[in-house]
Amino acid sequence: MTTPLPLATSRRGRPKTNPAPRPEQLRVAKRSQRQRDRAAGLVLCQFKLPQATAQRLRRAMATPGFADELERFLREAVIEIAKFPNLRLLCWNRATPLIHGRDAFGLYERNWRFVDTDTMPEAERELIRELVEKYGRGVLNV
Repeated sequence: MTTPLPLATSRRGRPKTNPAPRPEQLRVAKRSQRQRDRAAGLVLCQFKLPQATAQRLRRAMATPGFADELERFLREAVIEIAKFPNLRLLCWNRATPLIHGRDAFGLYERNWRFVDTDTMPEAERELIRELVEKYGRGVLNV
């Protein structure tokens, strides 16, 4: 006849330092992390991608300098409307503060008669030159 094994009276691992149950500890820790992220200006952005693309993106995010490259790409692809006075006038009926470069090019091209070229800031002239090169293949049909 075999003798029964004695019941363990103590748990292995780290001693319990917090009286709250483990799920409650995790909830509090996640909330604290979200608060720290918000204070640092970080926001969670989720979107669905094909599996192969998502794997490539995860790998790219692990490389040093990825955030700078992403910022450079977004600066070229998405334009802040408020920075450019003529574009702001052309976007009078849009609620969003950002516009895709292709859409901005189309607005400039379709509504060129409303663009004040005499008082246009140099930054906006440079933006139009970049948009014409990228989306108009060097031609602005006005």
